[in-house]
Amino acid sequence: MLDRRDFVRRLLIDRGDLLVVSGLGSATYDVAAAGDHPLTFYLWGAMGGTAMIGLGLALARPQNRVAVLTGDGDMLMGIGSLATIGVKQPKNLAIVVLDNAHYGETGMQPSHTKSGIDLPAVALACRFKQARGISRIDEAAEVRTLLHKGEGPILINARIKEDDVPRVLPLRDGHAIKQRFVDTLNSA
Repeated sequence: MLDRRDFVRRLLIDRGDLLVVSGLGSATYDVAAAGDHPLTFYLWGAMGGTAMIGLGLALARPQNRVAVLTGDGDMLMGIGSLATIGVKQPKNLAIVVLDNAHYGETGMQPSHTKSGIDLPAVALACRFKQARGISRIDEAAEVRTLLHKGEGPILINARIKEDDVPRVLPLRDGHAIKQRFVDTLNSA
């Protein structure tokens, strides 16, 4: 099992112009802990919508790489988004699911992945170009390469420890997050 903070930090080191959409809760805390960046779009209340926001961004900005980092609960809530992504086939989109097999934001109830639901298999059935599970930190470098150069759509299901790590809260003003993101995109 992966240490979530170390894994996310390794993915986002020297990220350049990678556009990042982070799912609500722990995924956002992990991305913020790796270092705030104006090309990160933090979500605070879009349960199940993170992958679709990433898709919209990937379609609108085909010249940019888009990485979605979210949890298993969010991905399970938006499971139908995998079919839409599979139909649209964005080559520049990668989704990393931080899967602790629990709903961390609501009390650590077991999620469906704890009962064997296989998110990479669902993604492959939805015609993703690449989808697989990982659980070792030495796989982080390969995942990082996929985020920056892999042909999408890609889904990586990263099995992380069930640890409850301290929250690192980034900017929480939705309008300010959007404006900073758009201004940075427009200045590039």
